[in-house]
Amino acid sequence: MGFVSVQPVQYTTDCKDDNFDGIVLVANGFEDLPDELKCLQRPLQDYSSVDCGLNEEVVLIKVPGIPGNRLVFASTGPVNRDYDDVRRFSDAAVNGIKRAMKAGMQRPLLVCPPHSSYENAPLVATLGALHALYMPLEIREAKPKPSPHKVAVLGVWVKKEEEGKKLVRLAVALEAGRLVCRDIGGSDPERMAAPRVAEYVEALFKDSPVDVSVVSDVSVLETEYPCLAAVNRCANAVPRHQGRVIKLQYCGEEPVKVTLMLVGKGITYDTGGADIKAGGIMAGMHRDKCGAATLAGFFQVLAELKPKHIKVIGAMAMVRNSVGSDCYVSDELVVSRAGRRVRVGNTDAEGRMVMVDLLCEMKEKAEREVSPQLFTIATLTGHAIRAMGPNYSIIMDNGAAHRSGNAQLWQKAGEELGDVFEVSRIRREDYDFHRGKSEYEEILQCNNLPSSATPRGHQTPAAFLIMASGLDEHGVESKTPLPYSHIDIAGSSGPFPGVPTGAPILAMATHYVLPNL
Repeated sequence: MGFVSVQPVQYTTDCKDDNFDGIVLVANGFEDLPDELKCLQRPLQDYSSVDCGLNEEVVLIKVPGIPGNRLVFASTGPVNRDYDDVRRFSDAAVNGIKRAMKAGMQRPLLVCPPHSSYENAPLVATLGALHALYMPLEIREAKPKPSPHKVAVLGVWVKKEEEGKKLVRLAVALEAGRLVCRDIGGSDPERMAAPRVAEYVEALFKDSPVDVSVVSDVSVLETEYPCLAAVNRCANAVPRHQGRVIKLQYCGEEPVKVTLMLVGKGITYDTGGADIKAGGIMAGMHRDKCGAATLAGFFQVLAELKPKHIKVIGAMAMVRNSVGSDCYVSDELVVSRAGRRVRVGNTDAEGRMVMVDLLCEMKEKAEREVSPQLFTIATLTGHAIRAMGPNYSIIMDNGAAHRSGNAQLWQKAGEELGDVFEVSRIRREDYDFHRGKSEYEEILQCNNLPSSATPRGHQTPAAFLIMASGLDEHGVESKTPLPYSHIDIAGSSGPFPGVPTGAPILAMATHYVLPNL
């Protein structure tokens, strides 16, 4: 995999293993540590007698007889209140590992004792530590090349060998997926311009179970994906910014029981186009490709774990929304792949444009697949953050998906590893919002207000995608209903400045991959 290098992880059943140079303890307290960790209890008891802030801040204590004579205690705080969830362990691990690195540890041993209410706490803490240890791609590629890792090895304490093998395997595979997502989603708009994303993905999946094909011919884009081509029109004049559609496919061991059909928004940079993002709000728009980055990351998890009985088809819509003399503009009429006349209302609503024809293509293929489920994943709207806050993915189902309880299943899966979801509904008002306002157009792409200032601003785009792709002909009342869900990760994809989270890869893996190993 070359440039994809996950932080080395080792497990041990001995908390005094001298292969490590310090311990990072993640727990909600020290009073109930298991017998194997009693050597850590007395030092923390002594420390608590002089510092009542022990459970509120990360502390570093000198403890003779343990690796490196150093103990970092990162308390989760309370974990059993109505509003607590497993993220307490991830957050504490992030803070603990950062403190360990500040202390100079190069071989920290993460110790997260099992918790009766959270069976996945050790894995979640490990994933939190790995998030803190991510090394950005641009740094890994710098010359002279530094070490590709922030520490030499991350140790993980477990009670039994079998637990350790399973934990390390899952943590490394899941982190490999999140690393790919961070590389693509977080890297700057030149390093991850569309042609270079294609190169990265092709190199990543060479000699793997994932098949990759790339569409770059502009005439093909114009014919097959006219809405995407409209957004690409301006950027296409600059060779290094020219759009790409990256198609991926994985098929596990037969028989296939479910087929996931995923479309990801990959706007490598969003200027807003002719409706330009003014007033200093353009910074950070290289992160508008995290939906497509999620797809690549999920396929990396598939390549690592090779689940059975599942087929996954993906399409990454990699386009730059540039501004210039050849950019698409509001008032243009564009006929979608499904034959629907779409009037552009705002060029800053480009995400739905680049995905809609690929969604239509998935719809066309779906009737030939086993138990197809269609999805779009995108950093689509500021309204998602306004409505649910900065840490939550939002999922919303069409009628067929809603009947099967799909959104609730995703939400439940997300709770397992702390990749959390809120559920929204697509309502009749969302469809009405996008119906054409004149004889010229069947569908209005968008109004000319920010999504955050638009009522139901994160739900209406889902209705647009259904209408403009022709999925409205496959609702619950049709002879061929197709389940479809739209996922908005504008809030959960991560802070800027900061590192992308990799959401919702953990939820997707929990729901579809781990049960099929």
